[in-house]
Amino acid sequence: MAPANPIDGFTVTAANLSYIGEGLQRPECILAERDGSLWSADARGGVVHIRPDGTQHLIAQALDTRFGATQDEAARFTSGTLPNGLAFDADGSILISNFGTDRLERMTRDGQTEVVLDQIDGQPVGKVNFVLRDGKGRIWITVSTRITNWMDAISPKIADGYVAVLDGQGARIVADGFAFTNEIRFDAAEEWLYVVETTARRITRLRIGEGAQVEAREVFGPSDTGGFIDGIAFDAHGNLWGTHVMTDRVFALTPEGEMRVILDDTDPVKTAELNAAFEADAITPELLLSHGGTIAPWFASVTFGGLDLRNVYIGSLRGNRIPMFRSPVAGLPMAHWNDAG
Repeated sequence: MAPANPIDGFTVTAANLSYIGEGLQRPECILAERDGSLWSADARGGVVHIRPDGTQHLIAQALDTRFGATQDEAARFTSGTLPNGLAFDADGSILISNFGTDRLERMTRDGQTEVVLDQIDGQPVGKVNFVLRDGKGRIWITVSTRITNWMDAISPKIADGYVAVLDGQGARIVADGFAFTNEIRFDAAEEWLYVVETTARRITRLRIGEGAQVEAREVFGPSDTGGFIDGIAFDAHGNLWGTHVMTDRVFALTPEGEMRVILDDTDPVKTAELNAAFEADAITPELLLSHGGTIAPWFASVTFGGLDLRNVYIGSLRGNRIPMFRSPVAGLPMAHWNDAG
């Protein structure tokens, strides 16, 4: 008999939340370390380090001229950077999928930044969204769209996103044709890579072979989860947690693909309005900005952390602090959890 799922019957309300950080700008992605530190992407052009004692420090990116950048290029970079997805590299530096510069970058912990990837097959990468390092040291990225104005890709008719890998053989696209590719996560065995398709409102998974090739591709869970998924993270039981952005929910898909709502900060009337506009392919920036919950508008990611990996942190696009609650089950440790140093 299979053990009971720890999230059975588990829900959270606003009253169960505490908050970390202050004055943050667009804390879209959050990394957690063993010592309790958090690292949050920030729209001021860098990453905020929130120490275990609650003190925080913004580390602003600076294009490192030691790697060939001119002073003019460094100045233009500073005005255009917009860190989005984050991952720790093996040496503790931070890999940044930069939604402003359309590049994958690496930033040292004092802010010095170099370009890791800006082209694949001789073409611009596109609107790079997320980055993930796996247990083999491979770096995976998602590109939401190849359209320069990414807002035009918030449409039921566009599916030009892709997943790429960077390893010893170089950078290459491994799977294409996703509807606004967003966050990705491997399961515990690193057999399946789970891919968020934001505008398809679903999760697709890819069985990954030894050479990083895709051996199978299928939808996992509901074909429509009822909202625009942004971030995902596994717990140790095998539940895949996720966020709905703009309609602000935290949910989980059980190993069987059944959906459970954990935290709901939606407005049903506004949600219906947004869904109708999307189905009519009539989304506008003004319409999007009129939506969002009250806790931390536009839930964007979910991160497990704390000494026991049972703290759940919610990243957002329009919040200025990080909501946190306790989970009945620990998160699945990410690749960096066991890095030395």
